[in-house]
This record gives sequence, C-alpha cells and structure tokens, in this order.
Amino acid sequence: MQLKEILSKYQSSFHEVMKGVHDTSNLIKVDMSRYNKELMAVDVNNTVAFTEWMEEQLDGKIGWGGYMEHREIYRRSKHFDGQGEPRSLHLGIDLWVPAGTALYCPLDGFVESFADNIGFANYGPTIILKHLLDGQVFYTLYGHLSRSSLISLSIGEQIQRGSKFATLGDNEENGNWPPHLHFQLITDLMGKVGDYPGVAALSDRSLFEKVCPDPNLVLNCQ
Repeated sequence: MQLKEILSKYQSSFHEVMKGVHDTSNLIKVDMSRYNKELMAVDVNNTVAFTEWMEEQLDGKIGWGGYMEHREIYRRSKHFDGQGEPRSLHLGIDLWVPAGTALYCPLDGFVESFADNIGFANYGPTIILKHLLDGQVFYTLYGHLSRSSLISLSIGEQIQRGSKFATLGDNEENGNWPPHLHFQLITDLMGKVGDYPGVAALSDRSLFEKVCPDPNLVLNCQ
C-alpha cells in the first residue's frame, strides 16, 4: 500500500498540529505564488515589511497553503540558487501564525534528528520526526521553530500523539521570515540530518511529488 493510501486511511485520527487548524472558520488560504501581484509588490527582503504584509492578509486567522507552489520569493536569498537552476517549488505547507504558537505531534513518532539551520531565509531551528504506520516508515519535518524547542530534545526520544513538542520562532531565530510553520512529509531523507530541502527546482517536481506527498493528508486543513 502506498503512503498516500495509508495516510488517507488514518487521516481522521491525526491530532491537530496547532490549536484551531481543524476549524475551517479559523483558516484563510494564502497565495504565495509568483502569480500573486500584490505579493510581488512587497519588498520581501525587508522582513519587517514582509511580516506586516502577512499580518494584513491573515486578519487574526491561520494562513495556510503552498504545497507544490511556484514561488518567486526565494530570490530573496542565495540559499535557493541551486546548481544551474534556482529552487522555487515549495514542497511543504506553510501555516502562518504568531511566534510562540505551540505545536502538537499529529501521530506517535520518534525524534529522528534536529538542527538549527542558520542563515538568511533558511529554516532556523528544525525538527524531523520518524513515524511508522502499517509497516510504512515516513517522516514529518517542522521548520522555523524557536531555539528553545531544541534544548531538551534527544535523538530517538518518543513523541506521543497530541503532545506539545515545540513552539514557533520569531524572525530573529527562524531564518528572517514572518512567523510560520513549514510542515513537510518525507519518505526518503536522502541522508539528510536535521535538514531537508523544503524548496526544489521545477525540473525536479516529479521526483519530489513522490518523495514528499501532500502534507494536508496529515494536517487536514480545509
């Protein structure tokens, strides 16, 4: 059975990764693609201006979206230059909420790895959890966290479904982004430890659609 089928089977049992994310009235879809002309007019290199724009879009709600979205905003950093082809295809779902927001484990798992990926427009503090469902191993990645989220973690530590295990960081520790969670599903870590590409080159889309299935199979945003 493919991972997508397994996740669909258990989808209704996954705990919300943050409070309110399963309440459709509390969600708003945020378009971060290159086709959003309003976003293209924002100076995303100015983190303050970028954050103010995002807060206006949210109006107190949880912003979400972005899986397989073609984004121009990654031109703000050489981190996404790639080798010959810039990376612009977003592989996860972003949940745009205030810094300090608590995160809860959607299903039982273990700490696979973690790291503070420093640098402008990088992940900042990142946690990767390992899960097993119906014999299928897969991973969930949580990026742009607070540094305090990493302090007491240990490799192999069990994280139970519904338990609080991290909080989101502010823009001084999360890679200079408006506060948000980057959530991603991964079937093959490709040897990565505490880090994994959250953005790919467009030419690699077919590969990463297989390796990084739709995170909404776990998030259940509607």
